[in-house]
Amino acid sequence: MEKRHIPYGPYEKYLKRPLDLLCGLAAVIVFSWLYIILAILVRVKLGSPVLFTQERPGRDEKIFKLYKFRTMTDKRDEKGELLPDDVRLTKFGKLLRSTSLDELPEAFNIIKGDMSVVGPRPLLVRYLERYNEEQRHRHDVRPGLSGYAQVNGRNGVSWEDKFRLDVEYVNHITFLGDLKIIFQTVEKAFIKREGISSETSATMEEFMGNK
Repeated sequence: MEKRHIPYGPYEKYLKRPLDLLCGLAAVIVFSWLYIILAILVRVKLGSPVLFTQERPGRDEKIFKLYKFRTMTDKRDEKGELLPDDVRLTKFGKLLRSTSLDELPEAFNIIKGDMSVVGPRPLLVRYLERYNEEQRHRHDVRPGLSGYAQVNGRNGVSWEDKFRLDVEYVNHITFLGDLKIIFQTVEKAFIKREGISSETSATMEEFMGNK
């Protein structure tokens, strides 16, 4: 990917990362009790391992390991292949996703520097070869726990619209903008629970490339 030199402001250069680190540490300390309770519930209801880990591309497409609480069982068919997502996604798993509690372990990704509190969501590694040149610029910054696309439709909008919003965010990063996204995330994810699934999938259809 051709690297783009965006004239980032003082917030992106000097403040965003320290604030991310502070927020990540605070989340782990303040909600340590919740991590323990959720880990026990996931172990009892869904089995082990408690954490779901998967490689994702981060800033400048550098690969890192993402941490989440698992939300699906390992149920397989007679051939030993995993059943579809909507079959393996239990009521408890749906609850974790609808409240975004499954994403709490990503605080450790934020502490490590893999992620930011706000930024484009980290997607699958295999999508990298399917982006057009403009869409690839969503990786010019660290991926986020939440983002501009998340609070403007989440899984309820098309991939093309989602990536357009991601790049729009990358080009206009501000402290007030990030603060607004955080407040909107709390409202949409925990109060209204909007955009959890697409219209045709339990989560979101795979991105196969641009039309």
